[in-house]
Order: sequence, then C-alpha cells, then structure tokens
Amino acid sequence: MKVVAAMSGGVDSAVAAARVAEAGHEVTGIHLALSRNPKSYRTGARGCCTIEDANDARRAADVIGIPFYVWDLSDRFHTDVVEDFMDTYAAGQTPNPCLRCNEKIKFAAVLDRALALGFDAVATGHYADVRATPDGDIELHRAVDAAKDQSYVLGVLDEQQLRHSLFPLGDTTKDHVRAEAARRGLLVADKPDSHDICFVADGDNAGWLREKLGDRAPNQGGEIVDEATGAVLGRHDGTYAFTIGQRRGLRLGHPAPDGRPRYVLDIEPVAGTVTVGPRERLAVDRVEGDRVRWCGRPLAPGSVLDGEGVTVQLRAHGAEHRAVVRVDPDGLRADLLEHAHGIAPGQAVVVYDGSRVVGSATITRTRRAAA
Repeated sequence: MKVVAAMSGGVDSAVAAARVAEAGHEVTGIHLALSRNPKSYRTGARGCCTIEDANDARRAADVIGIPFYVWDLSDRFHTDVVEDFMDTYAAGQTPNPCLRCNEKIKFAAVLDRALALGFDAVATGHYADVRATPDGDIELHRAVDAAKDQSYVLGVLDEQQLRHSLFPLGDTTKDHVRAEAARRGLLVADKPDSHDICFVADGDNAGWLREKLGDRAPNQGGEIVDEATGAVLGRHDGTYAFTIGQRRGLRLGHPAPDGRPRYVLDIEPVAGTVTVGPRERLAVDRVEGDRVRWCGRPLAPGSVLDGEGVTVQLRAHGAEHRAVVRVDPDGLRADLLEHAHGIAPGQAVVVYDGSRVVGSATITRTRRAAA
C-alpha cells in the first residue's frame, strides 16, 4: 500500500511511521503546519505544531528513510478547529478541539488529499485499534494501553474513514514505544508528550479567549449566583472563562455556610449568569447529543443498546459509565446507570460496546440526577 504517515514530531507518530515502513508499505511522511504563526503554538511540552516539531519530524523521517513533506493546513485548522473552539465557549459550552481536529483535519482534509494523490491510507500515532470483521465490516476498538487509549477522540470517524486509517500502536504500551524509538535511533525517544490545547500556548484558556473573542463574546461580565439562595456571590469578566464542574478560579468573596467548596453548575451566556453550588448538584443521570457519528454501520432511529458491555465515556481519559443508549431521529440519549459529575454541553459522548466504539455525539443537554 501507499501510505501517508502523519508525523507530529513526537515519539508516537515516529514509531508508527517506522512500523508501517518496516511492514513493506510505500510510506511518505507528512507534517501538518496548523499554525499561522508556529512560534505561538508551543511552550515547553505544551501543544504541538511548531517549527521545532517540524524539524523533529523531518529528522525522524530521515532516520526511517522515507520522503518527507510539510502540508500547510493552517487556514482550515483555524476555521474548523480554532473558530469552533471560540464559538462553542462563547455559547456557554465546553468544546473538545482535539476531537474536532481529528474529525475535520487529520481524517477529513488530510485523508481526502491523500486519496486524491493516489495514497491508500493514512497512518498516525494514535493509540487505538482498527479491526476487520469476518463480514468485512470495519470496527474501531480501544488500545491495549488503557492509560494512553485515544479511541474517545477518534469516535468521530466513520466506517469509510476507518477503512483508510492505520493505527500501528494499538497493540503497544507507551513504555514499549519509547524503548523501540531508542532502539531505532530516533532522537524523539525521550521527547515529552504534548498536552493541553496546542493553540493555547501557556495553557491559560480564559486569558486566550478574553484576548481573541473581543466583541464576539455575548457578554463582558456578569454575576456569580448561589443556586440555593439566589445570593450574588461575585462578578466575572465573561462566561467563556468557566465550564461546568469548575472549582478553581471562581474568586468568590463569600464562603459557603458549610465551608465546602462550590462548583460551577450552570452557565447562561446571554445574561452572563454563572450559577454555583455543592458538588453533589453536578451529578447527572442522562446526557443527550446531536451531530451523531457512527464508527461502522449506522444504527437506525429507535435502536436501543442495553447490553452488559454498553458504556459511554464523557471526556478524554475519563471513566466509563454503564448506560442504556437510545437512538432518536435527531440524535441519541444515554441514561446512565452510574451518575457522572461535571458534564457540560459541547463535550462528546462516545458509546462503547465492550472495547468497540459504536459512535459519538456532541452533548446538547444533561439531566441532573435526583438528590
């Protein structure tokens, strides 16, 4: 096969590319230039997408012995990922830009370009497993390394995209990948993992949003209100600085009567009201979502998943929750058999049947559990 290996400049994508080349495929390494100003996208181990990362990817390609190119997708990344991130926060919701990047950039823009150029597949360093069934269906499963499993952020891929996707690290632990990189002579063997949001270089989401949103923010401030009493506890500079379940950074001048910490329970972006209360009020027993994406054969409206292995995951590297999932004409609904806490609209709900990813949706509504 002719394979495009997406090389971020990190150890995972380098080892993935090396494995695909060693398997006898005709491999071309590509690095995605996603930032209009690469120097602004990384500080230390935060993020990715810098000139430093491009150079690391190029050196790894040289060691592997494969051609290497840089593809500039910065405009599309800004439109589909960065703008979506800002719009979602401005609407009082909590986005997942990594999931959106996989959907819109790595397995849409990149895959479309690769297929148009005559390639057969795209390989990445994601920790996940693609399997073919005896009937010829393609399924996405969790990786062997549970701590590194990235099937949650790949839950937006459809069956056609999965047919052209290779995840060579799905059967491997991170420690093994680093040891293999060192054995192969790849200089990125000890490079720290990137983390946080790549385009927020210092990790200060609120500060970044305050600078970028400007007049696009629906409000320039508002009240922080206690749910139980309705008392105004403080003021804020914009609802975009908050997310459901947040505890830190509330800067409240009035402690709770029982001395326990308060959490963000609700965000009303138009009025600018942020409602806070005790942690137990964060418990939800139902999530609803739209923008459904099926990782395999689509489920028809009216379908119900209620087997013993049916679970949902509600945040990256978050816990699994047993659930009964119903497919509606305009989305899906998951009734949780175990309460989840701090779940915000805008996040993704990813449905699993055992290790298999069934599909995903963007959370639009949650139902608070009874006390």
